[in-house]
Amino acid sequence: MGHFCVNCGTPLVARTIEGREVEACPHDDFVLWHDPKVATAVVVETEDGVILGRRGIEPGYGLWCLPGGFVNDDEEPARAAERECREEIGAAVHVTGLLGVYHIAKDTAPSMVAIAYCARLEEGAVPSAGSEMLEVAVFQLDALPPMAFSSHKTVLSDYVRPAARLAAERPRGGVARARLGRRPSPAKGSPRRRHTP
Repeated sequence: MGHFCVNCGTPLVARTIEGREVEACPHDDFVLWHDPKVATAVVVETEDGVILGRRGIEPGYGLWCLPGGFVNDDEEPARAAERECREEIGAAVHVTGLLGVYHIAKDTAPSMVAIAYCARLEEGAVPSAGSEMLEVAVFQLDALPPMAFSSHKTVLSDYVRPAARLAAERPRGGVARARLGRRPSPAKGSPRRRHTP
């Protein structure tokens, strides 16, 4: 797809700037920088596991994912993460910590920088499927369903690492309890406190 200068309307041409080939105007200083989109992913913790939603839209229709989505230009990322949880799993959450920052490369769209958070349900919150989800459920960490996005698999893999260390130290308490079962649980229950990195 051809792109045009926002100043003069001239078709952009390839130019090398700072060692990168970019699209730029041949007549002025306009450069079309391909910046990544910023998104969030949220590991919402409960006493029974983590909350996932089964997608009712593409991409990944019918597969499971963490709640999350794009950050609006007027939002602080952690507040965007909380908003996305309200929209996707129908529940208010409180962000408790930063899990990690990830680059997600794309071939046919802008790449993304994903900011992953840990969160807990607000007191009395009961998750329910939002407009983009078919259902919402709690899954134990050793019985996760097919995931829609490889980036969410990576986030959960990173989430499990400190949990596994904590479980080794306290094999009958805390996170270890959430790792014992096999079946998904209905999205209910009060959140538990856990160690976050």
